[in-house]
Amino acid sequence: MEFIVLAIFVIGYLFIALEHTFHVDKAASALLTGTLCWGLFVIGVHDVPSHLAEDFASFKAHFSGDSALALHTFFEHRLLHHMEDISSILFFLLGAMTIVELVDAHEGFAVITDRIKTLNKVRLLWIIAVLTFFFSAVLDNLTTSIVMVSLLRKLIDDKETRWMFAGVVVIAANAGGAWSPIGDITTTMLWIGNQLTADVIVTNLIVPSIACLLVPLGILSFTMKGEISRPETSLHKVDPTTAGERNLVFFMGVAGLLFVPIFKTVTHLPPFMGMMLSLGVMWVVTEIIHRSKNHEERSHLSVIGVLRKIDAASVLFFLGILLAVASLQEIGHLINAASWLRDTMGNVYAINVTIGFLSAIVDNVPLVAASMGMYDVTAAGAAASEWEGYFVQNGIFWQFLAYCAGTGGSALIIGSAAGVAVMGLERIDFMWYLKKISLLAISGYLAGALVFWLMFR
Repeated sequence: MEFIVLAIFVIGYLFIALEHTFHVDKAASALLTGTLCWGLFVIGVHDVPSHLAEDFASFKAHFSGDSALALHTFFEHRLLHHMEDISSILFFLLGAMTIVELVDAHEGFAVITDRIKTLNKVRLLWIIAVLTFFFSAVLDNLTTSIVMVSLLRKLIDDKETRWMFAGVVVIAANAGGAWSPIGDITTTMLWIGNQLTADVIVTNLIVPSIACLLVPLGILSFTMKGEISRPETSLHKVDPTTAGERNLVFFMGVAGLLFVPIFKTVTHLPPFMGMMLSLGVMWVVTEIIHRSKNHEERSHLSVIGVLRKIDAASVLFFLGILLAVASLQEIGHLINAASWLRDTMGNVYAINVTIGFLSAIVDNVPLVAASMGMYDVTAAGAAASEWEGYFVQNGIFWQFLAYCAGTGGSALIIGSAAGVAVMGLERIDFMWYLKKISLLAISGYLAGALVFWLMFR
């Protein structure tokens, strides 16, 4: 049965990676994969995997009933255990997406876009890339890529030029998200899982991430010439809010997102609690400032109205794929994979660079989730060997994993959430991205990896 579950997982992966070929939304494939993997595993299991034997013995000692019932009840508890971590990520994402959509509904991002006046391609490229890089660290790379594509449509009329800028947005969004605990879902997972702390993520990964962006920008600065042509339409549509309301919601949204890591540091509660606190404050404030407007004007500016625009399919995708990876962890496949990588490569840098390239082929979320399941966090000072010392909290393995998984997906447009979003919004062709952007992305990825190696070797 273990091999059947693995086969289901691989087939599900193919449907996720080739979403546009099969015309089946990846959220549907992920949900089917996750639930089928767990269902088949629990139905077919007859003995506890060796890595869970000690936990099962402790559980069975407090369980009155037959062995078969105890076994299935044990795996029900294991599933709920995994759901604690999964639900923390999902609620975090839901809160962040709602805050950003609320800012967008108030045209808050016009605070930035109205100040972009240049027509020079290279100058505009640097402005867009730097904005994306830092927005991604604050907002998250998926949301930032959506916002920046919307901005590009208002700034650039020519499709080919806009696609080139959109490709750079993917690189910049993934590079910017890699050095922030809230910038990329994979970094967030490592932060929530206590593999990394927020201060280490920022201070140790920002320099490699900058290198990852600067190398492609440097190349394009010498190859890109001329000026852009702007669309005839105005820079942004007529605002549904006043300038004061727009500015208030924009700065509250940014401050609320920045408050999340501070809240976790002070209270030691999960990050989603800080996100929900920020959302609650913004909800109350927006209800108050729009209380005098009629229902039609107020409805699309409220949190309730914004919730209808949330990409629920993305949330369900993360649920399904994280469930699927959890099932492989329970079976023991991830432990076997960890042993294979260790025995084959024998180097944490090689392992992580490989994971980064794999994330360009398949989604980086399950790869990081698999890595978290493959390698336990070693207690500080308790490492039995130099190799195990890489896996302490804030160890080199976890830091480099955050960088590689966050930026390696830029090599292909289907390799990251930001890339998939840009591909869907701009209808960018897979082969066009492969020819025009992939080598730029790979050069930046390897440059950042080299910088990290030089910093910590």
